[in-house]
Amino acid sequence: MHSDVRDLRDFYHGSLGRVARRMIWRGVRSVWPNVRGQTVLGLGYATPYLRSLRHEADRTIAFMPAGQGARFWPREGPGLTTLVNEAELPLADMSIDRVLLIHSLESTEHLRPMLREIWRVLAGNGRLLAAVPNRRGLWARADWTPFGHGNPYSPGQLKRLLADTLFVPQHTSQVLFIPPLRSRFSLSWAPAWEKVGARWFPAFSGVTMVEARKEIFSGVSERSPRAATRLIIPFPGDAASARTPIAEPPNAQHNGK
Repeated sequence: MHSDVRDLRDFYHGSLGRVARRMIWRGVRSVWPNVRGQTVLGLGYATPYLRSLRHEADRTIAFMPAGQGARFWPREGPGLTTLVNEAELPLADMSIDRVLLIHSLESTEHLRPMLREIWRVLAGNGRLLAAVPNRRGLWARADWTPFGHGNPYSPGQLKRLLADTLFVPQHTSQVLFIPPLRSRFSLSWAPAWEKVGARWFPAFSGVTMVEARKEIFSGVSERSPRAATRLIIPFPGDAASARTPIAEPPNAQHNGK
């Protein structure tokens, strides 16, 4: 089950969330140092990490699952957020260069259909970067944070999941070693925690990140004939969405690569 969009917003507005965002952002940037000219999709609750990429990428999109709800983003300019059914992404085949998954894999009820849809919309040289709570880390047990909800993964489990859904894992990293405490003293030592943890205790990170490329020589993405009609709801203002998408049976089966 997804965390509520309001809880995610409140977490990232707090001191612990701001520190977590900085540490995870460093991990994102170490894998994607340059996204100039790329089309970037964030799926889940990725907007805290898309803000910096938005000024560099050619196009940036934020998809938020119907079970989570959505918020208007960014504050300045036209809204780039859309409420979606994760198993039926409203995008053309091979239209996206980079996909950032955060607060998504561990909580979705449509795990494999969502990954197959991501495979479909990624370009031939596209990359997926998944950030999930580490099963062995303290953050997976901290239910006062969004990383303490859903199904955490070990690095091996995450790589096997991606390999089973036609992705080739390329790069694995561990981030967020600071304990999930709100104390000012602990937060002030965040950079030191990251250095020590990355060197001596990588297995106990709070978040595991795996970058994978699209495997293009096997398999064809196939949508179920029972899939719901795509739901696209642009948001004119900052508000949480309804929980259940409107679904209608399609007239015909759709096939995509």
